[in-house]
Order: sequence, then structure tokens, then C-alpha cells
Amino acid sequence: MSYETILVTIEESVATITINRPKKLNALNRETIQELHEAISELEEDADVKVLIITGSGEKAFVAGADISEFADFSVKKGKKLAAKGQELLFDFVENLSKPVIAAVNGFALGGGLELAMACHLRVASDNAKMGLPEVSLGVIPGYGGTQRLPQLVGKGRAMEMIMTAGMISAEQAKNYGLINHVVTQEELLPLCHKIAEKICNNSSVAISHAIKAVNAGFMNTVNGYEQEIEAFGACFGTDDFAEGTSAFLEKRKADFPGS
Repeated sequence: MSYETILVTIEESVATITINRPKKLNALNRETIQELHEAISELEEDADVKVLIITGSGEKAFVAGADISEFADFSVKKGKKLAAKGQELLFDFVENLSKPVIAAVNGFALGGGLELAMACHLRVASDNAKMGLPEVSLGVIPGYGGTQRLPQLVGKGRAMEMIMTAGMISAEQAKNYGLINHVVTQEELLPLCHKIAEKICNNSSVAISHAIKAVNAGFMNTVNGYEQEIEAFGACFGTDDFAEGTSAFLEKRKADFPGS
């Protein structure tokens, strides 16, 4: 299949998906999320593919976030639908895929970009990578699983700080937090991901699929935090702070929140 916003290559048993919107720093829009879903679905069904790698085009960004211009005028109902649909099509889908997915984080991984990396089973970053969840600076919260997966990976306290300050951390700091498995140079990034993928390919695909399910099951609980996130994310769209935050971003100015 041919795609407008992504590139797919297969080398032996490893498929590499490159998000290809360099002028937008590979920001996720609805088309990209849909195309990622379609490509990953097809690769999951391909018996010759055992491991997937997701990366971004260029050297500046893995994914610099969601495409804010697409949802700046959304209502509460549309906001909830945006989060629910995105989680279903891509983020939850990747996390629960039967084949391992490695994120090759080659630069900025912000907002939806970090959420995509966190949905992957392993993360390798280039030493220039910066990671963060800046959503509260726009008057909204992470809506693609960020409030759930970040605490699982780095702990509740660090996750709270990252989310509430909307700040970025370096690749080395992310590694120290347990957010990233390895940090290497840009030149070494994809080769290392392929090396890890090759090691995975030497093992039982059936056993690995069961292992993914078993590990994920350990993080499930009686309260669906993702549903709670969808509700809260949607509610943000009905606030003056969200209108101001997104307007300020699109107008390239500092936000002056009414609720502050």
C-alpha cells in the first residue's frame, strides 16, 4: 500500500515505519493516525515480519506532538471522541500488538509523540532527543494515554512533575528515569534498533506475543484510567483556558490563561 504521511520499508523480518511530515516536525494528524493504524495492521498480518520499528523523518523530530490546528475549535464532545478514537486506532493498538514495536526516537517526542513512543514496547533515543508532555500549557491534558503510561514508566512523582510543569527532559535524563532503554548518537540509532530487533527475531514469536499480553496484564486495574483520561481530556475543550492556550500556540505567543 502507498501512504501520504508515512513510509514503510521491510528488511528481512524487520519493518520500519517512518512518519514523514518533516515540515510539520512529523506532528500527528488524523490522516497520519489512520495510516499508521492501517500499516501496522497489515504488518501484524504479515507472517514474514517479526518486529516493527517506528521513527520520524529527518533529525529534528520523532513526533513533535499532535497537529493542534486540527482540534483548536473542538467542543467537549469532539474532544472526547478525538481521544477515544486516537487511543483505539493507534496508542492502545500499538501497546497490545502481538508483535514487538520499537520506537526509534530521533529528536523531539512531545505530547502525542511521547505518547506514541510510550505505547511502543521498547524505546531507543538519539542523544539530541527531548521528551515531554506540554499539554497543560495549552489548557488541556494528555489524551492519548499519557497520564497512564508515563507513571507506569517513570513513577507517579516524576510523571506528575513532567505533566504539571509541561517541561522537556533530555534523552539522558529520560534514560535515568526509565523512560528510554538506550541513548545513542543519531548515526547509531537505527542500527541499534535493528540489532535489538534481530535478537528478538531469534526467539519464539508465539512466546513473545504471550509475553506482551502477560506484561500488559500486570498494569490493568479495576478503574479504567484511560476512560478517566478521555473524560477529563474532553472536558478541557469546554474551558476558556483551552481556547486561550490553543490560540496562543497557533498565534505563536505566550498564553495568558483566564483561570490563572
